[in-house]
Amino acid sequence: MREAVIENPDIKSAFQEPRRHYKFDDDGITNEIVDLRRPSAYFVPAAQPKKKGTQLELGTEWIDDRLRENDYSNEVSAAVRDWRSRDDPGVTRVTRRLLEYWQRAKQRRS
Repeated sequence: MREAVIENPDIKSAFQEPRRHYKFDDDGITNEIVDLRRPSAYFVPAAQPKKKGTQLELGTEWIDDRLRENDYSNEVSAAVRDWRSRDDPGVTRVTRRLLEYWQRAKQRRS
């Protein structure tokens, strides 16, 4: 298994929906950036070996076999994306002012 060296792992903004992610392949994470949001997912834990002292070995197929998408989290992300695209309907006046303040701060940093 190779090790990827990622000099600057922070490729997202605190003020925007994530739009890029580091690619995973059969050997794990790479330093290659993919220009789209990665769906929320998790790895199913591997069972502990029954015999003590036995080294657990993982083959290269471990990523696809144990990767599960987090459906609920992905649904929430889609709902927030839709809400933002409709100009944040239903927010209170204070929340609207906070959202506008954060957007101005983002524009000043850009």
